[in-house]
Amino acid sequence: MNYQRSNQVPLRSGYGAHTTAHEVLGARNLDGIIAIVTGGYTGVGFSTTRALADAGAQVVVPGRSPDKARAALAGMARVSVATLDLENPASVDAFADRFLESGRPLHVLINNAGIMAIPLSRDARGFEAQLATNHIGHFQLTLRLWPALSRAGHARVVSLSSRGHARSAVDFDDPHFERRPYDKWLAYGQSKTANALFAIGLDARGAAFGVRAFSVHPGAIETELMRSMPPEERRLAIAAAIKIAPLKSSEQGAATTIWCATSPELAGMGGVYCEDVDIATPVTGNHPTPDGVRPWANDPELAERLWVMSEGWTRLTLPS
Repeated sequence: MNYQRSNQVPLRSGYGAHTTAHEVLGARNLDGIIAIVTGGYTGVGFSTTRALADAGAQVVVPGRSPDKARAALAGMARVSVATLDLENPASVDAFADRFLESGRPLHVLINNAGIMAIPLSRDARGFEAQLATNHIGHFQLTLRLWPALSRAGHARVVSLSSRGHARSAVDFDDPHFERRPYDKWLAYGQSKTANALFAIGLDARGAAFGVRAFSVHPGAIETELMRSMPPEERRLAIAAAIKIAPLKSSEQGAATTIWCATSPELAGMGGVYCEDVDIATPVTGNHPTPDGVRPWANDPELAERLWVMSEGWTRLTLPS
């Protein structure tokens, strides 16, 4: 695989941590754009869906709770809801098949859904649930939707990573905690590193087809992503986050996603990790603050290793 020279250099975009998704879009018109936002009915995903739809895009929102999604998105023009369980390969295939049967191109795929810091759980294949949901399910979804992405001519795939990637690289020897003791935060960090590496691997393969890929850290936001945490642990996690930087609103959290999905500033670019509506700075593994992207989430060789492993897990490949 011919990986391009890294573009992991801040652009000085003029935006920042307080920028909102609607401010990123400005007066841009997205009429004719078709987007999918997984889990786009709560938190950052909801704000992402609303910003795209308000600008004229047609947005499909797949999730595990379609009734809940319909209630949350009721009255929002140009938005439809579908069923998708990222831990269930058959569900991913069924959703992708339905979309492909429509014959529509896919201009924007936002891999937004995720789980965080849950007790040890495994899917039907025995895969650890955080890696299965946050990375493997989205890997399968993206590859299954490849015909629609490549048909668009110019498409972007945005995967929601996190500064949590600083907690852990991908453990290629034991990714599913079959031998090492389970640690829910290491498992979460590994899955978020995988999201960043996936963007690198996908961009290397997709650029020739006009498909560019990005990963983003949306910021520290109190959302349903924390739903599995006991109340006291949640309180302490929020307090720790506030010591580092003020919490963002969901609208501010969606800004970097929207920027990566739509901004002309990123034309011809991809395979980068972004935060605060700009490309993040590469930092060392022991960098003292949570900003920036760690080496293990910004390495083409590790991205290729994860890609090959993910092909084995899903039995899917992209056309060369």
